[in-house]
Amino acid sequence: MTGDSYGRGVLVVELAGIGEFEDVLRLFDGIWNPDPANPPVTVEMMRALSHAGNYVAGAYEDGRLVGASVGFLGAPAGQVLHSHVTGALAGRGIGFALKLHQRAWALERGLDRITWTYDPLVRRNAHFNLAKLGARPEEYLPSFYGAMSDAINAGDESDRVLAVWHLTEPHVLAAVRGEPHRTVIPADAAVWLDERDGGPVRGPAETAGAGGAGGAGGAGGASTVLVAVPRDVEALRRADPRAAGAWRVAVREVLGGLLEEGARVTGFDREAGYVVERRPRDGLHPAGEPDRHDTGTPHDDGARHESDTPRDSTRRDTEIMHNGETRHDGETPGAPENHGDRHDETQRARARRDGARHDTARHDRTRRDGISYDVGKRDA
Repeated sequence: MTGDSYGRGVLVVELAGIGEFEDVLRLFDGIWNPDPANPPVTVEMMRALSHAGNYVAGAYEDGRLVGASVGFLGAPAGQVLHSHVTGALAGRGIGFALKLHQRAWALERGLDRITWTYDPLVRRNAHFNLAKLGARPEEYLPSFYGAMSDAINAGDESDRVLAVWHLTEPHVLAAVRGEPHRTVIPADAAVWLDERDGGPVRGPAETAGAGGAGGAGGAGGASTVLVAVPRDVEALRRADPRAAGAWRVAVREVLGGLLEEGARVTGFDREAGYVVERRPRDGLHPAGEPDRHDTGTPHDDGARHESDTPRDSTRRDTEIMHNGETRHDGETPGAPENHGDRHDETQRARARRDGARHDTARHDRTRRDGISYDVGKRDA
């Protein structure tokens, strides 16, 4: 067996034989314990993808399969590899080794980015994807896979974010050298979603009342906002499904709302959560905050995200290790925003929003997804 070595004693190779694919299926069964009628990927599909020139690879320690990854070429053609599923035994750097191999494979074929989906509530996954790899969430995908029945995701909504790994950006080059991206949080960052007694608390208004970072007046206009996630959503799902469901709704509406409005996630902090850069005074509002220029009346949560945020009252949560899947609820902070000259600002805000929507529509072709897992959990 020949391949590329990554880390201590981990050999990653492309797979092509039926016996190898059967080993992958057994490995994935041990990680997810899925419904036998609905595995993350089948032997037949791996065979077809491999034969057609897509990405199917395995990681070995001492001749034993300990991780595997399956991906396919996406659109635009010649630019994107989509990582559908990655599973690995946790805690030994195997997921990172698979990602390094995946990146090298993509670069050899002239591709400039890799995409995958993961559950935004899973803290370990978010840290792995954003800090250790340098990927960035670019789209929130509510209930992306529909109902899932594996041991990790059953009973939860399958909300995901699309992570995009731009393979040659400076912070990614540093990450693959083993220098994780360290996010600097400005002193005036506003907390739009925080944790209190295990549950989500929305800000800045509520956070300010609790003495949080969003306490200063005008927090709604902050250029950097923080969106927390639960410490261990898998454990919370088992112990308190209602609290896990509240987190799903809150993250969906706060983080999802920010991404929908054109904000940019720049990093992830283990304590503070997602670090999001927004453009103050150009039409971005805290999720749930009325757009004074466009409507003059508040939007309720349902109206804001009616098209992409199912309002299911039975939401629960799950957690995965590095690129994973799960579902639940998020919420929307409601705090006033200072706008300055409203009439001139209205025109500029609308123009910018229209431009952002146009740009998003142009890139939607790259946003395909399946499932994915990484280091004991999923990429998707």
